[in-house]
Amino acid sequence: MAAAMGRDPPGPAEDEAPGAAAAGGAAGREGGGEEGEGRARGGAEAGGCYLALCARPVHFEKANPVNCVFFDEANKQVFAVRSGGATGVVVKGLEDRNPISFRMEDKGEVKCIKFSLGNKILAVQRTSKSVDFLNFIPDSPQLEYTQECKTKNANILGFCWTSSTEIVFITDQGIEFYQVLPEKRSLKLLKNQSINVNWYMYCPESSVILLSTTVLGNVLQPFYFKSGTMAKLSKFEIELPAAPKSSKLSLSERDIAMATIYGQLYVLYLRHHSRTSNSTGAEVVLYHLPREGSCKKTHILKLNRTGKFALNVVDNLVVVHHQDTETSVIFDIKLKGEFDGSTTIHQFVLPPRSIQPYQIPVAGPASVTSQAPVPCKLYSSSWIVFQPDIIISASEGYLWSLQVKLEPVVNLLLDKGKLMDFLLQRKECKMVILSVCSQMLSEPERGSLSVIATVFDKLNNEYKKYLEAEQSYTMVVETGLSRSNPLLKRPVRTQAVIDQSDMYTHVLSVFTEKKEAPHKFTIAVLMEYIRSLNQFQIAVQHYLYELVIKTLVQHNLFYMLHQFLQYHVLSDSKPLACLLLSLESIYPPAHQLSLDMLKRLSTANDEIVEVLLSKHQVLAALRFIRGIGGHDSISARKFLDAAKQAEDEMLFYTIFRFFEQRNQRLRGNPSFTPGEHCEEHVTFFKQVFGEHALMKPTTF
Repeated sequence: MAAAMGRDPPGPAEDEAPGAAAAGGAAGREGGGEEGEGRARGGAEAGGCYLALCARPVHFEKANPVNCVFFDEANKQVFAVRSGGATGVVVKGLEDRNPISFRMEDKGEVKCIKFSLGNKILAVQRTSKSVDFLNFIPDSPQLEYTQECKTKNANILGFCWTSSTEIVFITDQGIEFYQVLPEKRSLKLLKNQSINVNWYMYCPESSVILLSTTVLGNVLQPFYFKSGTMAKLSKFEIELPAAPKSSKLSLSERDIAMATIYGQLYVLYLRHHSRTSNSTGAEVVLYHLPREGSCKKTHILKLNRTGKFALNVVDNLVVVHHQDTETSVIFDIKLKGEFDGSTTIHQFVLPPRSIQPYQIPVAGPASVTSQAPVPCKLYSSSWIVFQPDIIISASEGYLWSLQVKLEPVVNLLLDKGKLMDFLLQRKECKMVILSVCSQMLSEPERGSLSVIATVFDKLNNEYKKYLEAEQSYTMVVETGLSRSNPLLKRPVRTQAVIDQSDMYTHVLSVFTEKKEAPHKFTIAVLMEYIRSLNQFQIAVQHYLYELVIKTLVQHNLFYMLHQFLQYHVLSDSKPLACLLLSLESIYPPAHQLSLDMLKRLSTANDEIVEVLLSKHQVLAALRFIRGIGGHDSISARKFLDAAKQAEDEMLFYTIFRFFEQRNQRLRGNPSFTPGEHCEEHVTFFKQVFGEHALMKPTTF
């Protein structure tokens, strides 16, 4: 392959351990022809492909003798360089909807090409001694300028942009940190450090460059870059699987990756055990690299197989691709593993599965594109993997980001507690979690109450953490302390925060409406959710209590309702009191229970009437106002308005007749006075019931 794809390492030597490509390297060799493809399909048919290539990949001109392809990990851009740039350079990225195209003079073979952050300055390395620069700033002359490396006899291994105007040269004798001055078309050396370098790696998310040093290459020296400063972090040693036979480079960059997992920087080492040992296969060792303090080995991911592997990190999950079986596995370091006192040993979360089969659309004129799309060869030897989630096929001219699909995980991870722990850490988890909650309440997958309680507690634990963070933030803002802490940020509401309205709308109200489950189970589930909220000291919203009451009433469980209210299992609230008032006709004691609740809430009587009318509980409002002796002074129009809105003719008749009788009793005449503004209601009454239905004045 002619393209220098990023820093594509050479293939493994014959005597090397059976593991080959790791992060940054090719994803191993071709699978065994048709048999390999059959396995990929078999894996897919086995169901539950939980990894997929993104639907909108970057398509670029495939690598060939004329066209060289490069990948820039910082900007996530692919460069297709034709004839050294003389016949064109096309730059495309996943985020860029508009590719950048330009030409440059062919001054020899391009070894490395990258834009600064923001695409304002282009850097091109053509020799091992210097890097050329070209400004892409409007009204700036398109003239190249060059920077040679400062160290004599040093060879430039590559370079990394750490900001829009700062760049690091990595040579075999150290690193040189420069500021680029585009207006002056020159560079200013900010800092340099001498150190023997075998190879390097850059993590753009954390602005850390890792250098492999010493003869064996297993002592790694990290440097951190931020706004013009370069900090040397503490170096650390990677434990090699066995004592090396000779003093030659034993740690390849193919077996190392750097990635941010759960906000922390880790160095991932793919350790291939020697074939003679009794080990069960390769493993990925995670070293935690803090900004301050020493680097420590914290996690070991057991692969239980040997062969060629490649690593990605997607949604805080470590994905390990295995080329021989054309499958991948995922690890989640937040899930519990076996702790041996210093490191946690993890098994993969889900059984190995192939990446979801991918169809490559046929390009060409409309008449031709009716052809069926071509299946993409997954786990191909032309695949090259970059951190955190990039897969490139140089031979087919595609760049994908790898994605995790959560729906298939639900059927692969049957332990609901572990499933929740897994889902709550994922970015796009809300709808999947709500669907799991609905499933566990319905046949055929109905869970036991203890499982349901565990799930509710896990959800409410996350919910409570968010509420507390929000409360602390509000308190700091209200007390004015936020001015002294400019870094204070409002807590981000992630999809893992499933609040009461989410549960009510998507799960509990749907569950009670279906009426599939025995009513005892339904009530137990609702009370379990309320119990969980109380346990985490989260104020229960009235609509959950209303759901409990409605369910009890549907099944005539009035004795249970009475007990729940008597022992304050259902907390007092105005909406709840109104609901009770409306139940008076089917359960007479509800009237008194409601009034007692309103008195405990010390609610104003007119407010209670307003609430009832707003809920179209017109008769309940009238009964209430009669109960407290206020029916002689209330506005007839307000009640007649509400009765008319209810679109119930008999209700309107009842309310109208009540006020006619009141008028007769108070004034000796059933008619309404002009001051009551009830003319339209009198007209409506006549239209519906006829004039003869109006009450006649009674004289004594």
